[in-house]
Amino acid sequence: MTIERHKVGARMSQAVAYGSTVYLAGQVGDTPTADVGQQTREILRKIDELLAAAGTDNSKLLSATIWLSDMRYFNDMNAVWDAWVSPGNTPGRACVEARLAVPHWKVEIAVVAARE
Repeated sequence: MTIERHKVGARMSQAVAYGSTVYLAGQVGDTPTADVGQQTREILRKIDELLAAAGTDNSKLLSATIWLSDMRYFNDMNAVWDAWVSPGNTPGRACVEARLAVPHWKVEIAVVAARE
């Protein structure tokens, strides 16, 4: 089997596909001053684009890991997540509080998806 890499950088690829599985790097928002809801929307848009480039979509999510810089953002992030995630196809998920690499990031999300 061939390993496919999407948006390859010096440090990491944004998506790596091997066989029927696609692994995404942690995604963060583009707007430093945005609230957690907007940052989550930006992240989910990036995830949609990366999954599409790898031949899959959010209805085939297997797992998701979400890091919040503060758990007080949990409900606001979930409001955006719940509107985006495919009903009946929700992934296994972990959500934890962590200090993110850059202080203005409030949320980071990584997913693994199947493709057929």
